Amino acid sequence: MAAARVMVSASNTVTASLLSKGPLRRPNSFSLCFRNGPVQKRRLFTCSAIYNPQLQTKEEGQPETLDYRVFLEDNSGKKLSPWHDIPLHLGDGVFNFVVEIPKESSAKMEVATDEQHTPIKQDTKKGKLRYYPYNIHWNYGLLPQTWEDPSFANSEVEGAFGDNDPVDVVEIGKSRGKIGQVLKVKPLAALAMIDEGELDWKIVAISLDDPRASLVNDVDDVEKHFPGTLTAIRDWFRDYKIPDGKPANRFALGNKPANKDYALKVITETNESWAKLVKRSIPAGELSLV
Repeated sequence: MAAARVMVSASNTVTASLLSKGPLRRPNSFSLCFRNGPVQKRRLFTCSAIYNPQLQTKEEGQPETLDYRVFLEDNSGKKLSPWHDIPLHLGDGVFNFVVEIPKESSAKMEVATDEQHTPIKQDTKKGKLRYYPYNIHWNYGLLPQTWEDPSFANSEVEGAFGDNDPVDVVEIGKSRGKIGQVLKVKPLAALAMIDEGELDWKIVAISLDDPRASLVNDVDDVEKHFPGTLTAIRDWFRDYKIPDGKPANRFALGNKPANKDYALKVITETNESWAKLVKRSIPAGELSLV
């Protein structure tokens, strides 16, 4: 039997008052709810009723093995999907972000979108564990309740189709996150990466707990207070496949980061795509919706 370790910390606690109180309603119950309050522009969809949970991560198996999984659980021991059950939107331009790969590490961890409860695992290729050729210098993970639709050709980004995954986040704060940790972040910019023809958005964001979070609110602030960071992020993701003999990734939108408003547009559109997915308006294929 696989070994299991449970870790709880204050940093894994989501304390915001979320959308409503009551028992958790799963997204595949077709009972989606809208964000409360006046809505400007387009609505954000989210599951209701994760309120003040003491989230904990539960490891099964040994790190750096094919069987290793990191699950999220609530304080009753119920497994939660980091993709479907963690609310996206916290209000006032703040979003939940789930750490998959802590900064200064190289194991390519990702949500297993085709497994029940979508735990975090190490990616594989030809049966072997995948590692980046060098450490990633920022916390990296996903925005829950988003999905890049592989059937949608984005006319603003060279007609590229989505990569069939949740939207990626590059969190530039000082602290090193933990696998499965849920952080409250604010988006600052967006990079439109084209990976082997697929659109793979990178939302640049910062944790609200970071000492410099109040100083940065848009793309220009990042360059001012984190000089060189946006270029470093773009170059890192452009080049990381080259050591394996693959071509460099490309970036659309003039090879430049888009501003915060554009990042929010990307989040809204991919949240709408996720809502269609969990309502089964779009075929899920091998994706797990639980």
